[in-house]
Amino acid sequence: MRFDAPPLTATFRKRYKRFFADVELPDGSVLTAHCPNTGSLLGCKEEGSPVWLRDSGNEKRKLRFTWQAIRVQDAWVNVDTGLPNRVVAEAVEAGQVPALAGYDDLKREVKYGTNSRIDILLSDAKRAPCYVEVKSTTLIDGEAALFPDAVTERGRKHLHELIGEIERGNRAVQFFFVSRDDVAIFRPADEIDPDYCDTLRLAAEAGVELLAYTAKVEPGRIELGRPLEIELGGSGRRKKA
Repeated sequence: MRFDAPPLTATFRKRYKRFFADVELPDGSVLTAHCPNTGSLLGCKEEGSPVWLRDSGNEKRKLRFTWQAIRVQDAWVNVDTGLPNRVVAEAVEAGQVPALAGYDDLKREVKYGTNSRIDILLSDAKRAPCYVEVKSTTLIDGEAALFPDAVTERGRKHLHELIGEIERGNRAVQFFFVSRDDVAIFRPADEIDPDYCDTLRLAAEAGVELLAYTAKVEPGRIELGRPLEIELGGSGRRKKA
């Protein structure tokens, strides 16, 4: 996924009321940008960190600029949860995700289950449809990417919806988009939301496939990166993307 213009560089000051982030521009002025992430952003809110902003160009918008990424040690981390679905869809269409290749049709945001929308629906005439739920994460612990970074009842609901598709004879995939490229493995964040993580393991046992990929976060683009080994824990099993 490419952007129309390079980002504006600033310095992070604080995030508050979930959707607001104060940043300092190179000239010393401070502006409030939109924070497009409802998670806790643990580890991605250190004051003084470099950030990238995306300019909507719309002076009538309440918050003209969107906080897009932050520098954490040596890695740029995407914080905009509105981007991963598009990046994953583009990568699937380009054949960059072998496990999801070969389908004739890709649709996004399709209604299914109980008042839900699947992020990506893959279909063709030769096999059952494939329902792909994309979850993005910024949280890490050492070399491990973790999900979730806050308790997520919605995430558990989506897992149950995927299990339902398996029971109907369809294919279901939980895709974890790790919004950085400085990790080696993925694992559930049991310390943060054990209920979600237990449900994730149950979903895997029911036949829901798990994939995890890093992201290449660059000034003019965000692209899918490397597949990650998945350590589910609990069951002691390991899965690879």
